Amino acid sequence: MASRALYSPRHPVLKKRDDFEDVLEERRRSSDLRYALRCYTPTLYKGLVPCKVSMLKSIVLQSDHLQCVIKQVSSESGDSTECVAEEASLILDEMAHRMQLSTVRFFVFTLSKAFKRLFRSVCVNEEGIQRLQQAVQEHPVVLLPSHRSYMDFLMMSYLLYMFDLPLPVIAAGMDFMSMKFIGEMLRMSGAFFIRRSFGGDKLYWAVFSEYVKTMLRKGYAPIEFFLEGTRSRTCKSLTPKTGLLNIVMEPFFKGELFDVSLVPVSISYERVLEESLYARELLGVPKPKESTSGLLKARRVLSEDYGSMHVYFGHPVSVRSLAEGKIKRSQYNLLPRYIPQKPSVDTHEFLNDAAFRLVRIQEENMVLKPWVLIATLLLQNPDGMDLSSLTEQTDWLRHLALAFGAFLDWPDHEACSEVISCSLALHRRLLSVSAGHVQLSVTDAPQVETTPEEAVFQRAVVVLSCASYRNQILHVFLRPALLAVAMQSANSSRKGVREICFVNDFEEACYLLMKRGVLQVLEHEIVMSASGQSTLAFLCSVLEPFLQGYQVTPYTQCANVHYCAKVWGSVFLSFFLSFFLSFCIKLYQDFHKILSSKTVFNIDNNRKYFLGNKSAY
Repeated sequence: MASRALYSPRHPVLKKRDDFEDVLEERRRSSDLRYALRCYTPTLYKGLVPCKVSMLKSIVLQSDHLQCVIKQVSSESGDSTECVAEEASLILDEMAHRMQLSTVRFFVFTLSKAFKRLFRSVCVNEEGIQRLQQAVQEHPVVLLPSHRSYMDFLMMSYLLYMFDLPLPVIAAGMDFMSMKFIGEMLRMSGAFFIRRSFGGDKLYWAVFSEYVKTMLRKGYAPIEFFLEGTRSRTCKSLTPKTGLLNIVMEPFFKGELFDVSLVPVSISYERVLEESLYARELLGVPKPKESTSGLLKARRVLSEDYGSMHVYFGHPVSVRSLAEGKIKRSQYNLLPRYIPQKPSVDTHEFLNDAAFRLVRIQEENMVLKPWVLIATLLLQNPDGMDLSSLTEQTDWLRHLALAFGAFLDWPDHEACSEVISCSLALHRRLLSVSAGHVQLSVTDAPQVETTPEEAVFQRAVVVLSCASYRNQILHVFLRPALLAVAMQSANSSRKGVREICFVNDFEEACYLLMKRGVLQVLEHEIVMSASGQSTLAFLCSVLEPFLQGYQVTPYTQCANVHYCAKVWGSVFLSFFLSFFLSFCIKLYQDFHKILSSKTVFNIDNNRKYFLGNKSAY
């Protein structure tokens, strides 16, 4: 299989990234049936033989922790312990996976056919696979993939089977259980199903947490879940959830495991299968319910071209190393291990820090395609661009992105114009090219009369679909863009700065802009170079839609308030204004915190200001 290196800049804080191999190349040359039925001999944790599903259930139900919670629930509810234990058994039956290799082989055969039709290539960093093969033998492993598509968990299991790694048990939403036949097949492929919300159900939480921790302690299989909790409809990283992360870390906190390896996995799509569906959901169209009939109707996607897909297995992150100096494990020795304990404030802070750190690793290892750069430019030019100008600016943006640390997949030895033409062809549903002019437009809409509202809706679908690709590169430009916006608000690049606080993101933004030759940071001031204006203007325009969103939201909500007040009267108005005021204040405080924490310096009177006038915000 041919390997291909991706561009990555020389940056002192960035690690060298691995090369990729196209795993579909071999699949296109051999029998899918023979491949699915091949001998599967996975590497196991410490050579242990996984226990049977029935044995796993028995261990969970008889565990000291669950028995303790059953007695508590029985005492609180007045039901007998036998009744509560029966309920716990039913919860576990509803939840637990029933992995069968025969079902996995069926999925491997089917997915081989589907992936070869959907994708031109599926590229995997085999060095990451080798690191994972080593990790699963040493410590229990938790896989943490990014989540942009339903394809994510299917591809993960497919790749682990391909490389003779233990198949993961996957935390899945209960929604999939509504899919007749398919839901049970997913269960027999390693999925275990959990409710979307169960925080107040003490018994359900105990069954769930004990089930996960038992699989982890026994080295039963790698556990896989999505830190973000759900698919990101905007292709931006969502705020990570820490509940399940706490569960997989707790056996280490309590000394039941020497260590746990967390493996962040970054999954990148050149074209997302659900791009149009996501845009419609963002515009208020209800999410289609998962169903077998819906899946069959969606088979038309097999006739589409979705370009390439990249899966990057990151370096395993040791929980022991993460927690060193941050978690006092002795606090967990004050009570027997089986007695439930709420995480302390320090543990909550540690979990949040660890979760955001893992999401940052996922972002840094996301592979960006040329269309991401093109989409960014087209959104900043709603009237369109000449193809020659688009080519020139995309090439400029490519070099800027690389200087800022982007993980960019740009074809070797191909002219920039050829690369752009290929990207435009792949995403032709989102744009039109006429007489050398490129513009976002609805090119696949039916040729019938539409109302103005329908036309605006269709346009919004295209813009939001394009924005989802632009959002994939936000993490590259975010920190320099925050600094650029702050400087723009100052009305001048020269301000009397006595003392600059180089901390975290602010320091990184200054470094990147200095590296690009945009800024000079002197002892008492930040100075923009003569050639830096275009870069700062671009960075400001990257954040402009989000800043406008903060401005537009209050106006929109106020309009809704006045309408509702006419319908429901002054009582509603009084209640809603109180609620909305709190909402707006929180939005402002969050935005204030983002900017002030990144771009604060001290003036002569030692008061804190933005790089510019607060009133500009």
